[in-house]
Amino acid sequence: MPRRTATLLASILMLIALLCAGVLIPVPYSEMSPGPTVNTLGEHNGEPVLQIAGRKTYQTTGHLNMTTVRVTGPDYRMNLLEAVYGWLDHDNAVVPHKTLYPEGQTAEQADQENAEEFTQSQESAKTAALGQLHIPVATQTVVASVAKDKPADGRLHAGDVIKAVDGTAVKQTGDVAKLVTQHKPGEKAVFTVIPAKEAAAAEKQGRKPATGARQITIPTQKADDGRAIVGIQAGVDHIFPFPIDVKLADVGGPSAGLMFALGIVDKLTPGNMTGGRFVAGTGTIDDNGKVGPIGGISMKTVGARDKGAEFFLTPKDNCATAAKDIPAGLRLVKVGTIGDAVKALQKISKGQTAGLPSCSPAGRS
Repeated sequence: MPRRTATLLASILMLIALLCAGVLIPVPYSEMSPGPTVNTLGEHNGEPVLQIAGRKTYQTTGHLNMTTVRVTGPDYRMNLLEAVYGWLDHDNAVVPHKTLYPEGQTAEQADQENAEEFTQSQESAKTAALGQLHIPVATQTVVASVAKDKPADGRLHAGDVIKAVDGTAVKQTGDVAKLVTQHKPGEKAVFTVIPAKEAAAAEKQGRKPATGARQITIPTQKADDGRAIVGIQAGVDHIFPFPIDVKLADVGGPSAGLMFALGIVDKLTPGNMTGGRFVAGTGTIDDNGKVGPIGGISMKTVGARDKGAEFFLTPKDNCATAAKDIPAGLRLVKVGTIGDAVKALQKISKGQTAGLPSCSPAGRS
């Protein structure tokens, strides 16, 4: 065989080997890319995203779109070629697998965590929205979680409303631990509770739970620090004055909180908060209306602009990163609270956009 032919053949075989290796060798990376966006003022899969009953609502126009990031699953392992392609793709991001999924976390655990964060974001969005509108929201103390193989396991359940311990009314979350630790380890504590199912049914109907409370006696156990415990974590549940439901499946995580809250405010407020404009955004939100940062901001701005968004409500702590690569035609609006976002929307609806607070790269004003 001539030397030139042999060299060419060897090169081809080497290339084939490298391509095979690239396809077969997994690498410890995951990919993030722009995900779907959903208008919180509109419908999804044939039904309104936000459903409010027992309170007057107002017609809305325009868009208040929540944005998402699509990620490869926790059990999926990219190969080398996919990782290289992702690194070269401007709109995608390839990141270490462990930054998205802690080591040892299963797909089921990741889904459960995302679902819980999504549910909590809805509750905080409702609370923040009603707070913005000065509509009172009552609270009650509930069982947030029950530790496995502890005395309360099987006796109390997540969502049970705790009315009293040993006959003393529980007025705030900290009262539960305070009352239980008054016992010596081994003594019994009597919990007065409303079962979770009854509490959930009442919340869905926008009413307080019925008075059918039950008394449950639970032996205490000695904790590592010597205190008496029963093995529960108490939490706060909100009692909304009327039902507010978020109908959106196949979405997880807490980052839609701000946009859900704004959608609720718009539906409960006369007039048109967007002025018919296309506004998208992201951000976690707490009960007091504070907006927090999220991950994958650059993918969300790309996804929003691809759908036609003109303005993007951006958490102030994400501003510097988002401003490094702004999609053409999209304007980033910096917000720190739901109040900031409402004021920005009022300016957008009136066409007064010159003074909107904007995002800029780090080191620039």
